[in-house]
Amino acid sequence: MIRSARVAQGARCDVRVIHGLRDIRGSSQSIVAYSTHADASLRPPFTAATALQKVKAAQHLWNTRDPAKVALAYTATHEPAQPDTIWRNRDQFLKGREEIVQFLAKKWEKEDGYRLRKELFAFTDNKIAVQFFYEWYEVKANGSKQWYRCYGLEDWTFAEDGLMRKRQMSGNDVAITEEERWFKDDVVDEDTVEISERHL
Repeated sequence: MIRSARVAQGARCDVRVIHGLRDIRGSSQSIVAYSTHADASLRPPFTAATALQKVKAAQHLWNTRDPAKVALAYTATHEPAQPDTIWRNRDQFLKGREEIVQFLAKKWEKEDGYRLRKELFAFTDNKIAVQFFYEWYEVKANGSKQWYRCYGLEDWTFAEDGLMRKRQMSGNDVAITEEERWFKDDVVDEDTVEISERHL
């Protein structure tokens, strides 16, 4: 049975209270303070609380921009009884951690100033759907910066041990001005930025 985004969003503040973290108006301590990796102890079957924790752990992990560290959150054949993880990232198809590391290294070489936020959209026992936004810039020939915001959706399928077995991503890059940025340099925690219903 699919649990909707309404359930997940309704649980968001409850999770912060249960774990002694901030509410949306509180301090800059993040809900993703559990670890620097996508915590594999968060395993299927997911609840509203653990699905949200999984999403925010992944957000924190990707914001490290460390390809080798990110790749460890996905299944690999050398793990017991595990297949290589498979990805579709826009129009690219990847398999295994080595391809993920190469892809992410190339991605973050291009996407300067990368900052990401993920939001829980829906979940089942072993699947999570995510809405995400990230911003980045490229330097033009004249030395100026052009900022972009990617609006996207992902669906994740997890193995029993909590590693991600399958990831599919679709996204659209929209050119934005410096003034339109959400995740500006003085923003410490991406989760403190208010995003309107127009964008959610």
